[in-house]
Amino acid sequence: MVAFSAERRVRHAAEQMFDLVADCEAYPEFVPHCQKLVVTGRDRADGKEVLIADMTVTYGPASETFTTRDVLDREGMTIDVAYLNGPFRHFEGRWRFESDGSDASLVRFAIDYEFRSRVLAGLIGPVVKHSFHQFVDAFVARADKLYPSSA
Repeated sequence: MVAFSAERRVRHAAEQMFDLVADCEAYPEFVPHCQKLVVTGRDRADGKEVLIADMTVTYGPASETFTTRDVLDREGMTIDVAYLNGPFRHFEGRWRFESDGSDASLVRFAIDYEFRSRVLAGLIGPVVKHSFHQFVDAFVARADKLYPSSA
């Protein structure tokens, strides 16, 4: 299993960062390797929004689609991502947004995953790991673009 985590202090409110990450349908516009994202289901459970989403990622000639269940907890300022279907044996992620009392916040992202196939892990595993570093930076850059007055 591979685990990755990142923590970034950003010059944007925690609520803004939550909204940016929650807007997963915009990911193809700015997330590296995200070719397509389609929300196939929306519901509410225990006061939280629950999304079912299919995300297609490309790495060179390889393309994979996987399905996740995303729980958006605005009150708790977290977004939990649980794997439902695709090329992984296991995939779990969590975003956490913490206000520092001003227009800045701390954004934490953690993920752990394991590919279903050793061949796939060998072919694109290193690229996926590198992409998660770019992934977090892409969200920070997107926030700077969308929320310039707080930057």
